[in-house]
Amino acid sequence: MDRIDLFRIFARVVECANFTRAADTLGVPRSSVSAAVRELEERVGARLLHRTTRKVSPTQDGEAFYERCQRLISDVEEAENLFRQNGAKPSGELRVNAPGRIGRLIIAPALPVFLDLYPRIDINLGITDRAVNLIEESVDCVLRVGPLSDSELIARAIGTLPLINVASPAYLERHGTPQTPEDLARHWAVNYASPSTGRVGPWEWIEGDDMRTLMMRGRVTVNSAEAYIACCLSGLGLIQIPAYDVRPHLEAGELVEVLTDYRAEPLPMTLLYPHRQHLSRRVQVFADWLEDLLERTIER
Repeated sequence: MDRIDLFRIFARVVECANFTRAADTLGVPRSSVSAAVRELEERVGARLLHRTTRKVSPTQDGEAFYERCQRLISDVEEAENLFRQNGAKPSGELRVNAPGRIGRLIIAPALPVFLDLYPRIDINLGITDRAVNLIEESVDCVLRVGPLSDSELIARAIGTLPLINVASPAYLERHGTPQTPEDLARHWAVNYASPSTGRVGPWEWIEGDDMRTLMMRGRVTVNSAEAYIACCLSGLGLIQIPAYDVRPHLEAGELVEVLTDYRAEPLPMTLLYPHRQHLSRRVQVFADWLEDLLERTIER
């Protein structure tokens, strides 16, 4: 087997922490992956992986070798694409994942424009609010909203998502309109629980240079943006929501913005992709197009 192929297989095993998952993402038999790792260990003269029945992890030598493999794989891909990128248009399938409402309301409606610009690229668009494992699920890039956890993935900042405070006219008529954060103690919120952790986040606002938080009273807790907005429309409480998400409701008078001087800090939007993909022309052109799309579509 070609040496660079051995490096790629070894790197995928480290990333998947499992021979079977690595084989599935590579589209090869598990036996081929095991044989490739054994051959590589024989070539370098060191044990690179700890193997158990449930998990595979790199040894100390394996960790150092993995880092070197990443650089070598990137150098080879750059060399292969040196003359190809300027002349040939990007092609092939691009597997993308995006949060639910951004995917449905912004990305999907704009895809015909992207596909016209790049007729040789096919899009496999996944839409979910859960945290997707790019390696195990063979995803080329994923759009994340909010702070990132520590990750070895390549991150490209792609804009910010402004948040506003809103309530329905029926709620405000019944409970009054809050004028300052001190008024929040007398109000109700629709609580939002993270789909991945189940944790209910506090109400947030920027006051001067400081970020303030308050756990609001709430009789209803939801874990999807659709339910969050629906409960607010029903008069069940205040919510903090991306401005683009409720723009039609604001324009129709179904929701009203409140506490305009006390908004939460905008959420960062980041495009993540595996290290091995950072030279992919498909990912590059999609990232550029997506950044421009979000810039034009989402208020800053």
